[in-house]
Amino acid sequence: MSIYETPAEDSLGELTAVPEPGAVTVIIPSFNESGNVRELLRRITESVPSRVPCEVIFVDDSTDDTPEQVAKAAQDCPFPVSVIHREVPTGGLGGAVVEGIKAAASDWVVVMDADLQHPPSLVPELIATGESSGADLVVASRYTKGGSRAGLAGGYRVAVSRASTWLTKGLFPRALRGISDPMSGFFAIRRAAVMAEDLRPLGYKILMELAVRCGPRSVREVPFVFQDRFAGESKSTAREGLRFLRHLVELRTSKPLWRMIAFGLIGLTGFVPNLLALYGLTAAGMHYLPAEIVANQFGVAWNFLLIEVLLFRTRRHRRLSDRIGRYAVLANADLVLRIPLIALLVGSWGMSVLPATATALILTFVLRYAGTEALVYTRKNRAAPRGTQ
Repeated sequence: MSIYETPAEDSLGELTAVPEPGAVTVIIPSFNESGNVRELLRRITESVPSRVPCEVIFVDDSTDDTPEQVAKAAQDCPFPVSVIHREVPTGGLGGAVVEGIKAAASDWVVVMDADLQHPPSLVPELIATGESSGADLVVASRYTKGGSRAGLAGGYRVAVSRASTWLTKGLFPRALRGISDPMSGFFAIRRAAVMAEDLRPLGYKILMELAVRCGPRSVREVPFVFQDRFAGESKSTAREGLRFLRHLVELRTSKPLWRMIAFGLIGLTGFVPNLLALYGLTAAGMHYLPAEIVANQFGVAWNFLLIEVLLFRTRRHRRLSDRIGRYAVLANADLVLRIPLIALLVGSWGMSVLPATATALILTFVLRYAGTEALVYTRKNRAAPRGTQ
């Protein structure tokens, strides 16, 4: 990671002071936005420093000359501009915002995109709304009265944005109460309300991460019109969409109860490969007991893939081969209990093989969940502070 600081000169040629407390740090995550940065800084210069002292931090993951373009454009700015260039884009755009928050020197932080779809002229209003209302978070919303999503290109992106908003608000009704546009990437938050060490960003929806994990005391909204991109191409891809869904699952399952529920739902999906394989093997003439052992491996593989990707991404501390081995042993160990149980249900209770298998899988669920948390995805112990034993 490299940091470039560009203290701009004012009209008298003197260096602008570091922003005073109560001012704003504008954080701009960027990826290959070299065609936008000069115009963006020009518009910030026109609308922000005359109303509120500011600094601008670009957190850049680019593979083009965006950092160089920022350095050139910053020479005309009457406020400090710096670039934190990350060689490894950990956490995506959300991770970039967290890096910027850690470096911020002001009471307020405003997050906005580099493509000029977020109007810089709204920055002072976001801060003024927060100060006058005492809110910790002020969201620029496309979906409150006076706002518009006009800059979204095409019906597909509009539909995806709306569906994502409904899904997110449905999953987090309390944490997102008062936020009509949780997908917004344009907002102001008090620096004191952010616990950066608690954030686990993944992808580009950092507002949702901040609202759920930090729980700001009060929220206000300011309407804005989503603009057309000034230059370059949209970074919204199917891959980012998948990361967004993973992020939703991680946020929702951060509490033990919800994590166990998600583990159970994933286990339910494992019924499909397990039972399909069992049906095929028994139909081919294999006895149901050895067929169950073989079929179980299909469910084990399916479940491991889903919990690895969706449920325990931040707890994959062991080597992959170690995790696979431990999970396979644990998942198959319950056969010691399950096979006699299936035999009892089939032989003594007269159940058919498929219902007996489903019943046994449900009964052994809790033990498998507890073992997976304790033996496969153990929590990493935080290092003790220096000077402690």
